[in-house]
Amino acid sequence: MSNNVKAKREPLFHIVKREDLKIGYKIMIYAIAIVVSLFLGGIMSSLASKGDPFSFFVSLIDGCFGSSRKLWVFLQQMALILSVSMALVPAFKMKFWNLGGNGQILIGGLAAIACMFYMGGKADDGVIVLVAVIASALAGAIWALIPALCKAFFNTNESLLTLMLNYIASGLVTFFLAVWVKSGSGVLEPIKYGNLPELGNPYILIILFGALITALMFVYLRYSKHGYELSVVGDSPNTARYIGVNVKMVVIRTMILSGAICGLVGLLLTSGMSHTIGVKTAQNMGFTAIMTTWLGNCNPLMIIATSSLVTFVTKGMEQVRMDFGLTNDSIANLIIGLVYFFIIACAFFIQYKVVFNIKLKKAVKATADNTVVASTEETSTEIEENEEEVK
Repeated sequence: MSNNVKAKREPLFHIVKREDLKIGYKIMIYAIAIVVSLFLGGIMSSLASKGDPFSFFVSLIDGCFGSSRKLWVFLQQMALILSVSMALVPAFKMKFWNLGGNGQILIGGLAAIACMFYMGGKADDGVIVLVAVIASALAGAIWALIPALCKAFFNTNESLLTLMLNYIASGLVTFFLAVWVKSGSGVLEPIKYGNLPELGNPYILIILFGALITALMFVYLRYSKHGYELSVVGDSPNTARYIGVNVKMVVIRTMILSGAICGLVGLLLTSGMSHTIGVKTAQNMGFTAIMTTWLGNCNPLMIIATSSLVTFVTKGMEQVRMDFGLTNDSIANLIIGLVYFFIIACAFFIQYKVVFNIKLKKAVKATADNTVVASTEETSTEIEENEEEVK
């Protein structure tokens, strides 16, 4: 009776960690997941409008690569998300969950706009740009330094603190807009002074910045002593302390780097693109970069692919909305969420597998049967030996 009760209480299945799959299989699984999710998205768009799934894919591709301008915009947006992802990579490898990318971007952009606002017309544009670069990087670094100090010395929850700092950064932007905009509209007109120079067109500078930051971060994580130290801290802080690594210094140093890069992204968004600032200037890139960094497994080269995918889906859905006559973003956001869900689900099942108890019971029973047979054979052998000794 007790055995039956015990059997009923056993779970139906177990989640077991898989052996590492080859990179080719992983790419194939992700590709299938993306195609299936987009196909379902095409069906959803067709049901919500008069289009068809084939037109959905055409619009999706046209939204990113339909013209030279769309291609430049795609590369620019990808470079921005890639840059924010590179800012989060060192913190994530250290197991410091920096959810404050948005706030660090806003503070960096606010510092740049403040330089342009107060120095505009009083100094050369080159001087304003130089001061804005320094101010934005410094502001972002200080904003990231606050949770780093709290984590290093008081062991606070960095996720909650960095998240709350996003709201404080938005409040500071609103406050300064109220000070600068005397009309009370809260909208700052584009500033003409101290804007970043264009290298042929408005997109190249940001694209080059994203490529440079990615290359430097790859080298920093792979070949530098600092990159090795933050990896050790992420694996085991106690082990890092045992081998002589100053864990507190690594946390502080890494977050300063992370915040400085986010601050420079804020500079690009304000001084390089919009020439103004608002609470939505960060475009939620801090949260988008969390997903691209996680999907890329904190590998700068893989994050290039994940950033490209996210940008492709986001920009492509803007074109789908126009072509299919969708009146709001609900269907577009639903499809984007569907793609993300499929990718995340694949990431889970690539690392783990589900084993049902029926298989476990069969394996246990087979093992038990083999044990019984082996013990029976040993017993019969012993009996035969004893009989021979008696004879």
